[in-house]
Amino acid sequence: MQPLNIADVKVYVENNIGTFHSKRLKSIENLKLSKILKRKNPYLFKAKNILTAQDLVQTLVDAHLSSQEETIFGDFLEGLAIHINNKVYGGVKSSAEGVDLEFNNEGIRYIVSIKSGPNWGNSSQINKMRDSFKKAIRVLRTGNAQLHIIPVNGCCYGRDNHPDKGDFFKYCGQKFWEFISGNPDLYIEIIKPLGYKAKQKNDEFLKIYSKIINKFTLEFNLDFCDDGIISWQKLLKFNSSDLNKSRSEKVS
Repeated sequence: MQPLNIADVKVYVENNIGTFHSKRLKSIENLKLSKILKRKNPYLFKAKNILTAQDLVQTLVDAHLSSQEETIFGDFLEGLAIHINNKVYGGVKSSAEGVDLEFNNEGIRYIVSIKSGPNWGNSSQINKMRDSFKKAIRVLRTGNAQLHIIPVNGCCYGRDNHPDKGDFFKYCGQKFWEFISGNPDLYIEIIKPLGYKAKQKNDEFLKIYSKIINKFTLEFNLDFCDDGIISWQKLLKFNSSDLNKSRSEKVS
């Protein structure tokens, strides 16, 4: 084990946080109004009494961004965790399906599946992770049947006060960052470098975001409004109509 150098963490973040911002920007630059309209539930918007095109468009875009940002930033944090663990314990990114990190500590081989937060999956997704752990353990023990292996679900934020899940451990927030680094304060210490050039990058993002909102609002008004009022009938037909039936009606 090597003591963690926080300065090295800062350098890693500054060299790689730009990838998060560029992917975030790309996710909105490539967005199409028709694509998100087909994905979302128009009945929900009606039930929420959304009356203006801009409010509906902004709700759609914000929902898309929230999902995308969680995924993109989750990938960044996974890379950061692997980098930190490599510096301290010599850990490596795992080649096993469903496992992100492998490292040794005090004679134990840890295999780790990294997620953003504690409430990341339903029962079937958790069972799939369990299966991935079992497969990885079988492979690792092929050459060494006595190898002591502990599977861990690591979550970058949040908490779980009952980490022992029987066939794996779940470490969240402070426990996770301490587990991979040996530093109980790491979960706090990494927050400062994450703000590197955040204002500059966010200002760039807001310019594109505002442009997209204005553009989509105009498109929505033209295609789904009648005399400035949202036509829920048009929106529902676009979102949910039976295309095959519509074609047959046109032919007849």
